Amino acid sequence: MTGKDWAAWHAAYENPASDLSFRLRSVQAAIGAWLDSRTDPALRVVSICAGEGRDLLGVLAGRPDAGRVSARLVELDPRNAAAARAHAAAAGLPSVEVVEADAGLFAAYAGAVPADLVIVVGVLGNMSQADALATIAALPALCAAGATVLWTRGRQHHDRTPELRAAFAGAGFAEQSFLAPEHSIFSFGVHRFDGRPRPLPGDGRMFTFTT
Repeated sequence: MTGKDWAAWHAAYENPASDLSFRLRSVQAAIGAWLDSRTDPALRVVSICAGEGRDLLGVLAGRPDAGRVSARLVELDPRNAAAARAHAAAAGLPSVEVVEADAGLFAAYAGAVPADLVIVVGVLGNMSQADALATIAALPALCAAGATVLWTRGRQHHDRTPELRAAFAGAGFAEQSFLAPEHSIFSFGVHRFDGRPRPLPGDGRMFTFTT
């Protein structure tokens, strides 16, 4: 567990004008568009460092086809994990599983991958750049063929997104969209996995949180 209070961090969502709320709406719109584009009767989703799961759960709660989605939300903070479970239960989403675990470990995703949608929101800026690049390189082990990855990265100190976008291309992902609003500090990318899926390692680590 890192030093930041990740439960208190969610308070910014209560302000609809906050940067965090704008990011949430952007990610939710992309999740909704992805669901609209897929006619599959069953879809798998994994969310890395899911927090309270507001991005995915907020979309599924309002959709009549939510039952075709099975999801695993991986979150280390027990308060956030409990909130995510409560949200999923209140929305009637029994196929959403919340796992209280270190999302940097491959073992946290055993039985939940390959996924059709991988959510990496609020993650890549909370680790070293070396770990961020290693995480992108490892994503083919979480992705099904043709999977979509949603990711964000802040730009308040240094804009690392050019290197991250290049890393996605090198790992077999095709960029579908990239948002870097002038009035906001976050960037948001949507990538499609066009490479060959890889088996999930039995052990090992993708990243370590540093904040």
